[in-house]
Amino acid sequence: MDENIKIEEYHFPGYIYVTSQTAAKKMELEILSAKTSKSYGKVKVPTASTPIGDLRALIHKSLNKTPDANRQSLRLDARGKSLKDTDTVESLSLRSGDKIYVKDLGPQIGWKTVFLAEYAGPLIVYLIFYFRPELVYGKAASIPISLTTHIAAGCYTVHYAKRLLETIFVHRFSHATMPLRNLFKNCTYYWGFTAYVSYHVNHPLYTSPCMCTVWAALGAFALCELGNFSIHIALRNLRPPGTKVRRIPVADANPLTKLFNLVSCPNYTYEIGAWVSYSVMTSCLAAYLFAFAGAFQMSVWALAKHRNYKKEFKDYPRQRRSIFPFVL
Repeated sequence: MDENIKIEEYHFPGYIYVTSQTAAKKMELEILSAKTSKSYGKVKVPTASTPIGDLRALIHKSLNKTPDANRQSLRLDARGKSLKDTDTVESLSLRSGDKIYVKDLGPQIGWKTVFLAEYAGPLIVYLIFYFRPELVYGKAASIPISLTTHIAAGCYTVHYAKRLLETIFVHRFSHATMPLRNLFKNCTYYWGFTAYVSYHVNHPLYTSPCMCTVWAALGAFALCELGNFSIHIALRNLRPPGTKVRRIPVADANPLTKLFNLVSCPNYTYEIGAWVSYSVMTSCLAAYLFAFAGAFQMSVWALAKHRNYKKEFKDYPRQRRSIFPFVL
């Protein structure tokens, strides 16, 4: 007789009623270290529909010496790819007795914390050069600065103030944390480039391009900033609060979101446009280098997201490119 079948007998005068009830059998998975292949032990998975995100929490709760759930990267092979939180035990075809490898991602920090730090820094650094130039340029700071320098400071302030407010009120993060090292890497990039750009644009000897160029570039900058904000709102509305739901991003009633019809990551397209506009407006080599570095990194991110969209959604629009319409 199957050991999972529970037999119950009910006695009445002259009769015996026998019923059977199948007890739910929990799947048991062995958990090993991806680094040493040493076994942490075994965990019992409640149901086959258990998502990997919940499994990470279960592993930390059930087994001593396992990393915190936010530090875990689960794999089917010690050197394999990290499993997605939305994957389930059933979708991965796991069976009782199978092995799961855990890689410790190291110390973690919240995404929102990193974003606030990397965006607040440029705001402070740039405005130090702008409001207190004597700390950097000495006596030369007494030379009057151009209108373009004032406009550039306003653009820089608006951009990073917008990013801070979006981080607090708009963005919904699919992951709670990231490796702590990213805080130092990201802050070095944003703060360092800001110091480089602001040093030149706020320099007493800075020479502005013609004002026709400045006003035209300022208009393009404002349009791209508004477009970037519009895309962030549209992306936010795709994911209900407190969930990790993923949907195909599409344009809404806002005409600036129509760029979704051409590219997968129009938020990056608009951001690159904003920094190219800022570079044209200031005619500053440092600003052009910052725009190029940002465009390169965002192109890498966009290509990866585009591949994931096509892999995840079978009906994903074929005409879309990743970041630059008709090109890339």
